[in-house]
Amino acid sequence: MRPNKGIPCDLEEEGKHLKKGQSACHRNGDVSVHVWKDIRLVQMTSMIHDATTVNTGRNDSKTNVEIKSLTLMPSTMNCMKGIDWADQYLSYYSVLKKTLKWSKKVVLYLLNCALTNAFFVYRTLNTNKKVKYKSSLHKAGRSWISEVQNKIKSSFDDLQ
Repeated sequence: MRPNKGIPCDLEEEGKHLKKGQSACHRNGDVSVHVWKDIRLVQMTSMIHDATTVNTGRNDSKTNVEIKSLTLMPSTMNCMKGIDWADQYLSYYSVLKKTLKWSKKVVLYLLNCALTNAFFVYRTLNTNKKVKYKSSLHKAGRSWISEVQNKIKSSFDDLQ
């Protein structure tokens, strides 16, 4: 849930003072709003989960205290589908810039989508390899650059 989409003011204030692994929850009828602090503040709404926490198996590096997570977090991550994953990966290394014209933004967005889809297809077909998204973007960029360099070199060779 985005912070500007109607989270209760008292829960928003309470969330600002949470430490890593702490959570807060407000319920109104069947709907509950959860705020949990990890690296950033995570805000979620649910109609089926309560405010119980589970151990994540991780420790905070500074205080060496075990970090707890809401029971809602693992079930939400298990229910994420392709659109959610694609949006998440597209946000990591976005090529969009504020100063570009809208037509360039559309082309760059479609290029970014194509690279993300190629990464998902490659990862699905090669389950035995652990490939990172960033390294796959770097490989694609390097291959495009080397192709352009080879074409330029061959055109210069043709001129001589």
